[in-house]
Amino acid sequence: MIEWRRLSTGIRPVPDPVATPVIWGGAFLGALVLVATLNFLGGHGRPMFALVALSLLAALLGLCARFVAAPGTAGLCWLFLNGFAIPPAGQLSWAGGRDARWLACLMAAAVAGTALARIVNARAGYRRISPLGRRPGAPE
Repeated sequence: MIEWRRLSTGIRPVPDPVATPVIWGGAFLGALVLVATLNFLGGHGRPMFALVALSLLAALLGLCARFVAAPGTAGLCWLFLNGFAIPPAGQLSWAGGRDARWLACLMAAAVAGTALARIVNARAGYRRISPLGRRPGAPE
């Protein structure tokens, strides 16, 4: 027997991601504060600490973002990494392979955070709309 349920009433099965401009604003402010804090604590000239911290920031922002926000998030984090975490501070430069790897690392972190959130939300949404939270094939 088929039981009809309305999906549009009550809680949505999968939450909506945060708007892209909000994520980019969070990336801008978060990267600014993070790089300033690392520089204050003596991390200026050690870009690996800043790269790891900014990658974690990009992954955390990716948890509540859309996939289209990932390139902008990675780009903003890279701008602060390149402009203020390596000497001379305040000058943007492009050092071929190094900056391409940094940008790829930040992009991978943002995409990985978004993909993880989509998988978790999809699994939770599936459990919400299945009868009594049971999965097909699971013993009753």
